[in-house]
Amino acid sequence: MKLRSWRAATAAMVMTWTCAAMGESTPSIPGVVAADTPVELLRDGYESVEGPLPRADDSVLFTNARAHRIERLAADGTPSVWWEGEGGANALTVMPDGDIATTLTERRAIGIVRQGEPATVLVEAYDGTPFNRPNDLVASRRGDIYFSDTAAAAGGATATLPAALYLWSAKGELVRLDTDVGRPNGVALSPDERTLYAADTGGVWVRAYTLGKDGRPTGRRDFARLALPAPPADGPAPTGAGADGLLVDARGRLFVATSVGVQVFSPGGEPLGTIALPKIPQNLAFAGAGRRDLVVVGRGAVYRIHTQTRGVKRTGK
Repeated sequence: MKLRSWRAATAAMVMTWTCAAMGESTPSIPGVVAADTPVELLRDGYESVEGPLPRADDSVLFTNARAHRIERLAADGTPSVWWEGEGGANALTVMPDGDIATTLTERRAIGIVRQGEPATVLVEAYDGTPFNRPNDLVASRRGDIYFSDTAAAAGGATATLPAALYLWSAKGELVRLDTDVGRPNGVALSPDERTLYAADTGGVWVRAYTLGKDGRPTGRRDFARLALPAPPADGPAPTGAGADGLLVDARGRLFVATSVGVQVFSPGGEPLGTIALPKIPQNLAFAGAGRRDLVVVGRGAVYRIHTQTRGVKRTGK
């Protein structure tokens, strides 16, 4: 499907909203997005939205955990249900063999989802202790899965493990990478897959882990300092940026879904600008023809922004 197909959706399926019409504006971020680029509302009204994932046919998948579904939007905006099943599928990534891996928040596991089948669990415990609530994940080209496990357990249960980042290796080995991560959330890999990025929802930093040839960290640093939302008139100033999903473009720039919008950083961690959206974003992906469209999901809505960059060439995000 050509790029024009993405833009030729009908009024019943795709509504175009400009930031200016909502009292907001899309800034000019050189090489990323032009000033006043329209923010297109593809769909709204889902029970929940997370884990956007581009597909080879220029469609995009995303999870609707409260409805126990993985939804699909075709290149022309046509919606459909791609998968339905128990487990609470949240984040999505693609393995080198084409399988889709997911964090199963209700099952408290990492699993594989295939159309017409129940989810298959890959791993659900560390040293025999169940995970709390696996949140986000990303797969490398060789099949390693990096994922975050938050401190809050599914269903309000007591946390059984410290919040942490993990590696489920292509060989089926589980490695705990770091427990000093606050409230770990989004994870992403650099284009060369030598750096792992991790968001802390309750803090102000995105951390970067240098990865060795075996895929394990050899060092950690504070990479990008996030802007905080404005303090409320009748309450304390926020101490965290609400960092959620992470995304890296082909040039190594980092995109962070936060309480103030999508914050964009250079490959060196310098702030480049923030893309405001009508609703607070939760996660994001490059999709569409050439992976040039930024698809952002949050609070039941799915948006699309045409960019001047593109996503990384690999099976997943």
